[in-house]
Amino acid sequence: MALIESRVDLIRLESKDVISDGVRRAIYVAVACGALLSAWALLLAGGISLIAETAGWHWNLVALGAALLHLVLGVIMVRCAATPPGAAAFPVTRSEFKKDREWIENFHNPRKSND
Repeated sequence: MALIESRVDLIRLESKDVISDGVRRAIYVAVACGALLSAWALLLAGGISLIAETAGWHWNLVALGAALLHLVLGVIMVRCAATPPGAAAFPVTRSEFKKDREWIENFHNPRKSND
């Protein structure tokens, strides 16, 4: 029974790491969405007309440049959110389960003294 309790405790500890990684990714996605929406609204409304008037460019060229900038920012944020974690989930638990399987196999198939 102690073996099962220790495995459950180990899963509980490693679950905290997995949850924190998920929260980190969710924060990246939320920041990316907020940045893209805010940048789109603010820059398109005021920046395009200001740059077009000041530089003497056509407003549509300025709008395309702003769109490209926002696209690059969005791709960077999505890549940050999609970065795989440093290691597989539950590495210690997997290792312990593997050791347990080996022990059970050896327990059921004991070696002969002549081996």
